[in-house]
Amino acid sequence: MISIGDEAPPFDGQDQNGRTVRSQALLSEGPVVLYFYPRDFTPGCTREACLFRDAFEDLAGLGATIVGVSSDDAESHRKFAARYALPFSLLSDGDRRLARAYDIVWPLGLGARRVTFVIGRDGRIRGAFHHELSMARHVSEVKALLATMRSAAPS
Repeated sequence: MISIGDEAPPFDGQDQNGRTVRSQALLSEGPVVLYFYPRDFTPGCTREACLFRDAFEDLAGLGATIVGVSSDDAESHRKFAARYALPFSLLSDGDRRLARAYDIVWPLGLGARRVTFVIGRDGRIRGAFHHELSMARHVSEVKALLATMRSAAPS
């Protein structure tokens, strides 16, 4: 897994609504919360997505953009986002190119780990949170880090 301080691999793709999402464009607006999850509609992944949904306003208030990534296709992402009213982009990583770039693929290529990265405006990793079973920790630790980053930012 890439580490805090490392340069974040750039990403781009189409989200569930057909919009192009580019990391460089997002970072020009503020930090990016990039969270990897195994599958749409599974209990843990649904819980995690809904936790990020419920924290969306708080995280946006801290300047962050949320992007979810899994190996599901765009149609699955569209249905998942619609069913749970997810207000953020979901990107498909069917070939696990992005998961490999962030070094979070399980051994033997058995899918991606549940990892959330916070990427600073400078394109560097500011936080990396890996909790397979505690989805709430992803959100609470991201919030705490973003609050710290905001208070440390020069005025």
